[in-house]
Amino acid sequence: MAEQTASADIREDDGTGGSGTSAGAGEAIAVPEAKPDSAVVRDALGVGIAVGLSGFAFGVTSVGNGLDVLQTCALSLLVFTGASQFALVGALAGGGNPLTAAAGAFFLGVRNAFYGLRLSQLLALPRAVRPFAAHWVIDETAAVTLAQPTRRARRIGFTVTGLTLYVLWNLTTLLGALGAEAIGDTAVWGLDAAGPATFLALLAPMLRTGTERAVALLAVALGLGLLPVLPAGVPVLVAALAAPAVLYAQGIRARRGRTAQEAHTTEDER
Repeated sequence: MAEQTASADIREDDGTGGSGTSAGAGEAIAVPEAKPDSAVVRDALGVGIAVGLSGFAFGVTSVGNGLDVLQTCALSLLVFTGASQFALVGALAGGGNPLTAAAGAFFLGVRNAFYGLRLSQLLALPRAVRPFAAHWVIDETAAVTLAQPTRRARRIGFTVTGLTLYVLWNLTTLLGALGAEAIGDTAVWGLDAAGPATFLALLAPMLRTGTERAVALLAVALGLGLLPVLPAGVPVLVAALAAPAVLYAQGIRARRGRTAQEAHTTEDER
């Protein structure tokens, strides 16, 4: 997603869509094209409502797998990162150790910290607001924010998406938790797959480079391949090794390529 806004962010705008300083003398200044506030709000509401409604699936799944209504609602209020919540509940339902389940959910949620590093530069929020805004740094708010051309549009997109999603996610979590007994087995309805499916739908457009696709495929292979042989929650932790493994392999390939090129150059000089 960061690649989508790289050209627009070479020179940060002043918050109104104006251009920043030129990167070099004589170079043309790239001015981000302004986007109407109504269009930003419309896009943000669309994402917030579509994803927020899946909180119902989490509420049903959580209570159906042994957590009570209070615990389920506390997870949505305090954790507020759907993929991690589903991972935690799924690991506990599979008989995993609570510490292992929590560790898997934690490492899955670490991605939000990297989103925060990028969004802090783009949004440039006042220091007093940042601790509260950090709670809304998730996949959906990051996706909407990074898609906007100016700082004003990014702030609007982040705020509207975060507020809409937070309110709807928690409201539908409560409704799902209260209605879990009436629905019965979540596996019959397929609601236990709603959260992961939403997460994958958001992740797929972000996989733009060969490296990103290789990491995703290796992570899926590790997670699914080890699922039958390792305790619940552990495959998620192992799948996190996909990124360093792919980067290490690419580093080795790059070094070999440089060595071969240097050897070829030496032969030519002789």
